[in-house]
Amino acid sequence: MKEEFLHKKLQERKEQNALRQLKLPDGKIDFCSNDYLGIVTNRLLEQHQNAASLQTCRHGSTGSRLLAGNYLLVEQTEKLIAEFHDAEAALIFNAGYDANTGLLSSVPQKGDTILYDYLSHASIRDGIRLSFAQAFSFEHNDLDGLAKKIKQATGNIFVVTESVFSMDGDTAPLQQIADLCTSYGAQLIVDEAHATGLLGSSGEGLVQHLGLQGECFARIHTFGKALGCHGAVVLGSDALRQYLINFCRPFIYSTALPETSVMAIRVSYELFPTLQKQRDHLQSLAAQFQLFPIPFQKLESETAIQGVIIPGNEAVKKMADRMQKNGFDVRPILYPTVPKGSERLRIVLHSFNTENQVQQLVETLSGD
Repeated sequence: MKEEFLHKKLQERKEQNALRQLKLPDGKIDFCSNDYLGIVTNRLLEQHQNAASLQTCRHGSTGSRLLAGNYLLVEQTEKLIAEFHDAEAALIFNAGYDANTGLLSSVPQKGDTILYDYLSHASIRDGIRLSFAQAFSFEHNDLDGLAKKIKQATGNIFVVTESVFSMDGDTAPLQQIADLCTSYGAQLIVDEAHATGLLGSSGEGLVQHLGLQGECFARIHTFGKALGCHGAVVLGSDALRQYLINFCRPFIYSTALPETSVMAIRVSYELFPTLQKQRDHLQSLAAQFQLFPIPFQKLESETAIQGVIIPGNEAVKKMADRMQKNGFDVRPILYPTVPKGSERLRIVLHSFNTENQVQQLVETLSGD
């Protein structure tokens, strides 16, 4: 049988109780999506004063940015985003995955060293794998471990972390990491995917909230989460932007985002400063969730992402099924996505969730 090797790998996943499957939404209370600020759920883009412009935009870009796919709106939007994030320049990518793999595969060279947090996203790890640089992980948020490895590093040194970690919901000690990078001449790269729109006075992210934008070599903000759009951006110097245009394969060889996508991104950025009430409500829900006792290990998090550890794929899937049957859209995160023994429910809070819904969620978790 020509596809026997496929069936073998799928059978291995089934035996691990880790087979992934697609599910359609079915009206349950959303504690799963990355629509943190409700921009999609509440159709805020469609209600925005500039919504009419979305209807007049083209649905295709007709080529890569270096050929027929560059246009005035995308360059204007890059300048708007760079200004919003207090960066010299910005370059839009088709997805956060493309931004991370493109940046990390093209910038570090042979003889350089990449040091990355062990819990970094798969797109960061894949970009590092494609690089010719040597790479070493450090234990999650372990400053002593990072310091030890940075002293031993050679060539240009790149330190990579997330500001808010996608599976644990905690934040990186960015000030201390930035200080280490300054002391040893390392370049700091921060993925702000799950901080974009949520942290800072206008949702600009943790780096700017801490005033560290001048300490970063590059920042990555993605648009598929709080923005409710699609795509991503790499922020940095004008030299970095020009370098990526010339050497970053995911950028060079991908058809550009169409005007419709870029205009949606632009409108979301215009919305961010007006959504402080939503950000405050989210923080309140996170604090509420942290206070409620549950019979499982609860990860410490002040963000929208709340992790409940239920070891074992079978056990966490069973609990997720229970939550689904009680009307809560909560999904299990299985091994090998997370290390064995740290399987969890990834509970995502949103500005449109209510305190009563969170209480009901906790009661269901607790078996009440």
